[in-house]
Amino acid sequence: MTEASGDDFLPDDADRVRAALIEWYEDDHREYPWRETTDPYPILVSEVMSQQTQLDRVVDAWADFLDRWPTVEDLAAADRADIVGFWTDHSLGYNNRAKYLHEAAREVRDEHGGQFPRDPDGLQELMGVGPYTANAVASFAFDNGDAVVDTNVRRVLYRAFGVPDEDDAFERIAGQLMPDGESRVWNNAIMELGGVACTKTPACDGAACPWRKWCDAYETGDFTAPDVPTQPEFEGSRRQFRGRVISVLRDADELPLDDLGPRVRVDYVPDGEGSREWLRELVSDLEADGLVELDTRDGDAVVRLQ
Repeated sequence: MTEASGDDFLPDDADRVRAALIEWYEDDHREYPWRETTDPYPILVSEVMSQQTQLDRVVDAWADFLDRWPTVEDLAAADRADIVGFWTDHSLGYNNRAKYLHEAAREVRDEHGGQFPRDPDGLQELMGVGPYTANAVASFAFDNGDAVVDTNVRRVLYRAFGVPDEDDAFERIAGQLMPDGESRVWNNAIMELGGVACTKTPACDGAACPWRKWCDAYETGDFTAPDVPTQPEFEGSRRQFRGRVISVLRDADELPLDDLGPRVRVDYVPDGEGSREWLRELVSDLEADGLVELDTRDGDAVVRLQ
């Protein structure tokens, strides 16, 4: 099979696609303090703190961290226990991130004369700095990165241009879309698009998505994506039957299993497809979730709400 090129996915007027996104971002975007600096140290701190943490929760912690350790030299000279304690006090997740950040600061001080490497390869040599973080710091501090491909960017490319859910395809198309020498504004812009417009539940019109005229998902109404699977049909689903059990018990307080069955599904028979075994399994799941109780009384199974 011949590998698809970027031209197979991108619209003919790709330059207009690029310009529309940058104009949209520069016109109005979320304001985070680390977007107002090109100093690699606070940018690295923001990237490490933002791993699996919502950006709005990071703002105060980031400001407090920089108040306490305003330069990379200050952080390198700090006691590691203090840094880990700060991380824990601010609920920033895995403490090893604090340890790696401290070690990276020491490496910048001791091995690089206090100056951060300027490209992704050099940054990735610092302790705990992986490919994504290295590229982000190179992009936002030095305008010297590659196209960022995170979950948000994958979702955008998949929906907008039908890029297949394959790492190589996402990397290739993201790289072809990014204007040469503009990694700072481009990576900020496309991640912003995924963060406010092309979210799991998209806000195409509300966020004035600049790619609506080119977007496959906007045209077809199919907004599935690698991180947004198609919702299973509700009618006849396990979710529907679970809901019926709860609804019936709200009115009846408690019921023997075989009295509950016909009220949950019309084709219930103790030994049929919608059988007692099927219902007992369904009720057992609800019991495990702390929603109902299943007891035995005079040899019969009885179900009631918790």
